[in-house]
Amino acid sequence: MSSSASGAMSRLLVVSACAALLAGPALAQNPPAAPKKEGAVTSGAPAAAEKKEVAVIKTSLGTIVFELLPQVAPKMVANFKDLAKSHFYDGTTFHRVINGFMIQGGDPLSKDNDPNNDGTGNGPRRMQAEFSADPKYSHVRGIVSTARGGNDVNSGSCQFFIVQKDSKFLDNQYTVFGRVLEGMDVVDKISLVPKDQRDRPIKNVTMESVTIETR
Repeated sequence: MSSSASGAMSRLLVVSACAALLAGPALAQNPPAAPKKEGAVTSGAPAAAEKKEVAVIKTSLGTIVFELLPQVAPKMVANFKDLAKSHFYDGTTFHRVINGFMIQGGDPLSKDNDPNNDGTGNGPRRMQAEFSADPKYSHVRGIVSTARGGNDVNSGSCQFFIVQKDSKFLDNQYTVFGRVLEGMDVVDKISLVPKDQRDRPIKNVTMESVTIETR
């Protein structure tokens, strides 16, 4: 190879090497990552607990809290809320208690001094029955359901009962509208008080207040 050809070749190699150095970083550079949005919630973050409307019954033997179930019995829930907000239940008693079954209360006549009429009173409305085929709302321990008059399923009004022991034979006979969240120990305590031959407590178990709250 001549000296002129050798020089030309050397210059070509130098140019090629420079071009490769310039091109290298451009090829290796990654595109910038998209910026994260401020306040974005990651998929792993726990969802906020949904708040529920509850009834709070403060009795002479303790407090019972039950959630309302408008998805099961919307009209019965609305009726109960209206009565509670008007202080209808304040001063009523649990007038019928059967250990191993249920406790019943909410009769306005239980406020007077005549125990013989307890269980016969009504509220301002008679309600149509609302039944659910969903087994989640069967009459099991802790369920709150509507008392009725005689065999008429559409005679519910203001009285209600809290199931102490599973009683599924009541399904499709009485309207379920609540479920106890706190205070089943109070229900058990009420079921054990001394009572007469009509299952009425000898000493009144009074609902001092019944309020509706969101928790």
